[in-house]
Amino acid sequence: MKILGISAYYHDSAAALLVNGEIIAAAQEERFTRVKHTEAFPINAITFCLNQAQLNIGDIDAVVFYDKPFLKFERLLETYMAFAPKGFRAFLKSMPVWLNDKLFLKYRIKKEFEQLNGFNKQTFKLLFTEHHLSHAASTFFPSNFKSAAILNIDGVGEWCTTSIGIGTENQIEFLKEQHFPHSVGLLYSAFTYYLGFKVNSGEYKLMGLAPYGQKNSPEVNNYINIIKTHLVDVKDDGSVFLNQQYYNYAVGLTMANDKKWENLLRLKKRNDHEDITQQHCNLALAIQLITEEIVIKLAHEAKRLTNCENLCLAGGVALNCVANASLLQANIFKNIYVQPAAGDAGGALGSALAAYYIYFNQPKPVKDNDALKGSFLGPQFMDSEIEEMCSKNKAVFEKIPDEYLYKKIAELISEGNIVGWFQGKMEFGPRALGNRSILADPRNEDMQKKLNLKIKFREGFRPFAPSVLEEKAHLFFEMKSEKLPYMLFTAQIIDSLKNEIPVNYDQLSMWDKLYYKRSKLPAITHVDFSARVQTVSKQTNPRFHQLITEFENLTNTPVLINTSFNVRGEPIVCSPNDAYRCFMATDIDVLIINNFVFLKTKQAHHTDKQKWQTQFEKD
Repeated sequence: MKILGISAYYHDSAAALLVNGEIIAAAQEERFTRVKHTEAFPINAITFCLNQAQLNIGDIDAVVFYDKPFLKFERLLETYMAFAPKGFRAFLKSMPVWLNDKLFLKYRIKKEFEQLNGFNKQTFKLLFTEHHLSHAASTFFPSNFKSAAILNIDGVGEWCTTSIGIGTENQIEFLKEQHFPHSVGLLYSAFTYYLGFKVNSGEYKLMGLAPYGQKNSPEVNNYINIIKTHLVDVKDDGSVFLNQQYYNYAVGLTMANDKKWENLLRLKKRNDHEDITQQHCNLALAIQLITEEIVIKLAHEAKRLTNCENLCLAGGVALNCVANASLLQANIFKNIYVQPAAGDAGGALGSALAAYYIYFNQPKPVKDNDALKGSFLGPQFMDSEIEEMCSKNKAVFEKIPDEYLYKKIAELISEGNIVGWFQGKMEFGPRALGNRSILADPRNEDMQKKLNLKIKFREGFRPFAPSVLEEKAHLFFEMKSEKLPYMLFTAQIIDSLKNEIPVNYDQLSMWDKLYYKRSKLPAITHVDFSARVQTVSKQTNPRFHQLITEFENLTNTPVLINTSFNVRGEPIVCSPNDAYRCFMATDIDVLIINNFVFLKTKQAHHTDKQKWQTQFEKD
């Protein structure tokens, strides 16, 4: 049985293909179009998935869309009626889009598929799942659990914003839901907006900014009190009530009522070009702590309702790795599984899985292996394609066999070089996990600043994640779980790696904290001594594992900085051409594509970065 799942028309369009329940391929459309978070119909991702399995659309038993547009339209109409006459401007703006496109989505989707070889109108089967069922299926069915509590937390699907369910074998049952306009995801996004970051893109910046807040300071405590008194009422079961007089997202064109927030918080909305102050850091910490409190309460409620020892997480809020770590530390569940493509892109996979197991009533196998295959589900490229890229760009390279490659690259990294590492299949989801990565030496105290400003062209406060050999992770990080393969949890570095800090460290300013050498691995140690850890398995990614092993042989450190291979506003690179262009447009010193090694100084016009730079919309 062959099932294709798609998400589209809102943000993070994607496609995923199952064959007899096995996940064959999955990719986000942004990787092909180079438009980050694109909502476009994922024609390129679909074509890739079909080609990967050597199928055409006529071979597919069902195509599944990840939510139900009529329910979403119902929510839109009822919301405008409930808030009328407020929101009339937003109503006028959204109605033509719905009446022309989204309301008749079934027809529109079929028209899109007509351009593919093998399309047959008579046999084409199109199904729709509810948004939160797609999320739930995306996390429960790839897990190795026979049964589990399921917690989905996002902005909003059709009506649902948070759901608690239970998965048992091949069935999912929802036990409790929170409905729009009350939403943990929209609460967090409102603060993302107010702090000057882009909604549906900058939430992870808010999460990274929060540790610069001054813990237990009067200002942070005051912000927490104001938020919980006026902006959100947090119930004991984790449900929330958002005071709509302070928000605009229900019927407006912005997330928050700027004037009311300014009067309440005594802090103006920050614009993206303005400096970040300590007040901004303290506000970020306040909402992060409240979000963690909500997630913990929701998990307790999920435990109470299901009495399961396993928990599966999905939805955009499940990408908050700090909240996930707090949940792990709380010991509410014995095992926690987080879907690595937890946002709407993962809905494409979830819709296909929901159709296969629930609609077609197929049995769910329980295996020890990773059904998501390390999230390496995207395109890979043959040497002939790399050679074609080299010819096109007049690129100078040396092809080095494996027995010399890993040691050579490890030496270059240990000498302070920054490496673009492009191998095998592209990752599915927002994290680079060792196949489309920029790598560097975590011992180098200048590396965090250099990577942010000279490579990624992004805000200087942003932290970087470590990739560590799975079998050595406990020697460097306080691990509650032996395996953290998807970079979805933070962990504290062990005490022996920490440097002595001033007594007043927590009260230092943002920039004083940032440039204080906190540990023996300064480039991956965040200001709160945490790191967003990825454990690297020899079975899942042998090439990346071997590279880190060679770096350990040289330095006694089985850890590398691993950040996504892209610049600010750009999707992670997909093709060899994407990688070479990014390499030439930045201060990356060395590029490795499969066994092809490109040294920057050997390339023609290597000092002319502008020749290669592409303008991307800021994220």
